[in-house]
Amino acid sequence: MKDTVKPDGRGPKGSPAAPAVKRSRIQTRNRKLILDAALEVFSTHGFRGATLDQIATEAGLSKPNILYYFDGKEAIHVTLLNKLMETWLDPLEQLNPQGDPLDEILAYVRRKLDMAQAYPRESRLFANEILQGAPRMAPHLEARLKPLVDAKATLIADWAEAGRIAPVDPRHLIFSIWATTQHYADFEAQVNVLMPEGGVFPGAAGYLETMYRRMLTV
Repeated sequence: MKDTVKPDGRGPKGSPAAPAVKRSRIQTRNRKLILDAALEVFSTHGFRGATLDQIATEAGLSKPNILYYFDGKEAIHVTLLNKLMETWLDPLEQLNPQGDPLDEILAYVRRKLDMAQAYPRESRLFANEILQGAPRMAPHLEARLKPLVDAKATLIADWAEAGRIAPVDPRHLIFSIWATTQHYADFEAQVNVLMPEGGVFPGAAGYLETMYRRMLTV
């Protein structure tokens, strides 16, 4: 390959990153095609089951074209996970210390359920990474997710100690919210078989709000 600087600003494999370069419209389009195709493949087959050939077929591009933009399967996967982390943290970051505690927690539940509906492939991508032991996400979990959860768990504990919500273990509450909302994305195939057509998310929203309201109301 003649190019010494790739479209994402990286130098040759193993060399320090080159200064960022402005991508052309075609480069931007192709990267988007590749990442969207990879999201579909990874969320369906997991990292180990996915191949560059599958990604190339899904994207409608050749395998050499894929390798022009990314060094390999892992580079694509890491790019997707990095983009996903920004989206995934936002609902928890919005938990407002100045708001009504019960309203804030129920709003967080709704935001997580909305994300399960809007981004099921992203949810499965994240779940697959965690099930494999987070080999590519571990630094992000330590550096970004843990401090955020620590801060919000302290906030929830303060609300409970002040008698503004019922006593609750804040971390287990957060884990429960993740489990009960992301289930609808991660187990979508099972949910769609077991639930009446078109009734999944409206029913889930009402059920979860009632459950958490009863759990947390003083």
